[in-house]
Amino acid sequence: MNNILVVGSVAYDTIETPVQKKEFILGGSANYFSLSSSLLVPVRVVGVVGDDYKSSDLEMLKERNIDLAGLQSVPGKTFHWVGKYEDAMNEAITLETHLNVFEQFNPQLPEQYTSSDIVFLANIDPELQLKVLEQVESPKLIGADTMNFWIQSKKDKLLDMIAKIDILTINETEARMLTGEFNINLAIQKMAQMGPKYVIVKRGEYGFIAYDKASDEMFVMPAFPVQTIVDPTGAGDTFAGGLFSYLSCLNEWTFNDIKRACIHGSVVASYTVEGMGVEKVKDIQLSDIQSRTTDYLKIIQVGNHAKAIEEVTSKSAHS
Repeated sequence: MNNILVVGSVAYDTIETPVQKKEFILGGSANYFSLSSSLLVPVRVVGVVGDDYKSSDLEMLKERNIDLAGLQSVPGKTFHWVGKYEDAMNEAITLETHLNVFEQFNPQLPEQYTSSDIVFLANIDPELQLKVLEQVESPKLIGADTMNFWIQSKKDKLLDMIAKIDILTINETEARMLTGEFNINLAIQKMAQMGPKYVIVKRGEYGFIAYDKASDEMFVMPAFPVQTIVDPTGAGDTFAGGLFSYLSCLNEWTFNDIKRACIHGSVVASYTVEGMGVEKVKDIQLSDIQSRTTDYLKIIQVGNHAKAIEEVTSKSAHS
């Protein structure tokens, strides 16, 4: 089993959706990712919090087999994001961003982290993502995420980072912004040319598209049909946590492994959206994932589709 290192934000969020509003709840990309990953493997976290970060939140993370040796605690307030969702809740609307201690964050890896097998660079400044990569000795697999702010403000550094990774996870809007291509298939191919072996486009309620550069093959799946969406915050980071923790259980990776890892990530993320912040993902168990995965596979199962198509077309040809 390979170990995972994640670097990202550790935050408190204030979120309003058409369903609920909650203030100063646990959030941040590193928290969502690590809580998701910890279902399968131990996770190492690199981030920063202020002296207002609750001891109960630290204990909850430790109880989930999350290594916090790389989590810096400094005087000041923890990163705070204020946002809301409207109508279908497809896009977050940022109302306020208080970087607080995150503004001066300088990621320094503990010595034991430098030999990490799998590295995930969650959505932070690409200069910080690159700084982390400089400290890791010889990772087997590197993944990364980004957002529109970095695409607009630090595209050159972002491209430098993307050239060094194996898997890029990104949403549709960001993919179009990064490439200048509205057609998502063309955007995916253009992103693969930037460096990564695999590109995974997150599509919210519509699922995901995974692309393998070597075979020029795509894999498209719907999201699990959740009946009640409470808060989509962190679903993408939870998806990534599921994806990379699944891959960490393997010693080498084919595109079929990437496909299965995406399915696992998608199922984990389906729980995240059912609660506010991390309240659902922090409590789910592997038995929950196994049960929902069975339901998910039933939804997409069409039997021997190839044989059925052959029979129908054969009859049509002879009619």
